[in-house]
Amino acid sequence: MKNLKTHYHPEVKTLENKSIFTRLATRSIAIQDHAILLLYTERYDDYSLPGGGLDLGEDKIEGMMRELSEETGAKNIRNIKPFGAYEEYRPWYKPDYDIQHMVSYCYTCDINKELGASKMEHYETKNGMRAVWINIHEAIEHNKKTMATSEKKGMSIERETFLLKLIVESIS
Repeated sequence: MKNLKTHYHPEVKTLENKSIFTRLATRSIAIQDHAILLLYTERYDDYSLPGGGLDLGEDKIEGMMRELSEETGAKNIRNIKPFGAYEEYRPWYKPDYDIQHMVSYCYTCDINKELGASKMEHYETKNGMRAVWINIHEAIEHNKKTMATSEKKGMSIERETFLLKLIVESIS
């Protein structure tokens, strides 16, 4: 899968002599008509692609389908194609490692427009996360405003906004 970008969080000055934890994740890109399926998270006031960490030894496609289904209730996931990988290095705020190296494998897919019930994890529900079909341009503008004005923005908003802009370029 081609690398779309390697991003270094501003707090990550060097990888030299650092302990690094690698996390593999997937992101799903489902578009219908003029809408994309995203997750809105109230806590961070942002839109993100459905996805999350792979379980140890889990196949990327199976993990992508599992995460998409759990977070959005997506049904009939099909026509899965690789879009690209986004690699990032960011601070790890736990005592066991200095830096998290996250690789997000992004896939396009088709799903049914009607979503079933999601099976969010406790922290996702607590953060006010919900699946929404939204115009991709509106989501990008919303995220750009959050990045410029919000103190509560999460570390993933730059990745998500970058990916949304790339998706627009790929469908134009």
